[in-house]
Amino acid sequence: MNSYLKKINKKMAPSNYMFGPEWIVLGVNNVCNLHCKMCDVGTANLETNFAQNLVGSHPLNMPLELFKTVVDQAADFWPNVKLGYAFTEPLVYPDLKESLAYANDKGLFTSITTNALNLKRKATDLVEAGLNELYISLDGLEETHNYIRGNKKSFQKAIEGIQFITSLKGAPSVSVFCVITEWNFEELVGFTEFFRELPIKHVGFMHPNFVTEEMASVHNAMCGNHYPATHSNVEETDMGKVDLVKLQAQISRIKSTEFPFTVSFSPELNSLEELEKFYLRPMEKIGRNCSDVFKNMMVKTDGTVIPAHGRCYNLDVGNVYKDDLKTIWRSPVLSKLRLDLNKAGGLFPGCNRCCSGV
Repeated sequence: MNSYLKKINKKMAPSNYMFGPEWIVLGVNNVCNLHCKMCDVGTANLETNFAQNLVGSHPLNMPLELFKTVVDQAADFWPNVKLGYAFTEPLVYPDLKESLAYANDKGLFTSITTNALNLKRKATDLVEAGLNELYISLDGLEETHNYIRGNKKSFQKAIEGIQFITSLKGAPSVSVFCVITEWNFEELVGFTEFFRELPIKHVGFMHPNFVTEEMASVHNAMCGNHYPATHSNVEETDMGKVDLVKLQAQISRIKSTEFPFTVSFSPELNSLEELEKFYLRPMEKIGRNCSDVFKNMMVKTDGTVIPAHGRCYNLDVGNVYKDDLKTIWRSPVLSKLRLDLNKAGGLFPGCNRCCSGV
């Protein structure tokens, strides 16, 4: 019943959304210890919305007292909300263990998304602090992953970390996520098979999130006054280098194989036509609407709150130092964004290849 009411609320009165968030995304720091080729931070393309959302605020690390304020308010307003440590690299956050333990004491579900470079060293802390779920980002098998990440030992360290943390009593569930790129599209089957002997809950493949110059230009001509877009995550990538026939074959083979864990693709693109549309015609929409402006809010290190998560528009919808989370969640700025997205048909041009479009 609740999901039905939410659906009606989104459609009929998006600017007066009556339900709370499902996730509070935490940008606990502005530091990353790898240099991914499909990431604006990794390629030092720092003028983009994505990079500014991840590393554009100060201080470098979220103060523990600010974190506790977020947790206290979340537990008070929305006891079932989940906390997601997602940006920029949570395992180098100096207050990681204490903050996790605090959230756990307040009864909140916690997850961490990480490159796992420091996982083995941090594993005991994560388990002792009560982490619920661990999402590990890997970009292919050893040679490919290490090339994309710019670190010759990153894959090995991640696997060692997975093996160690899953051996501990009370370990969180572990899932692995892989962004499909021009460098790894031929080894998705091998990547999935690699994890067959590890105690993994889920393997997820994500088609790339990006904004081309053309997408940004068309978007800004339409709605740049309120929601300016920039190109993003395209500096060192070339979608045209992905052999879509081979990619389709990899997807089909994985979907026809049984694994001891669940496997997903996001978005679901099964036909060659769907893949061509996604990779070669990014001006064409894939999803119908943005779900995450109704599900998520992201808090940065300085208390600033932005819509959804790090890939959304660099829009200041409030600050935890000035207003409480419930006030920010229902703020005029965020309410207007929800309404404007609805008027635009669910997505802006700059949203066409975002993970939030469903």
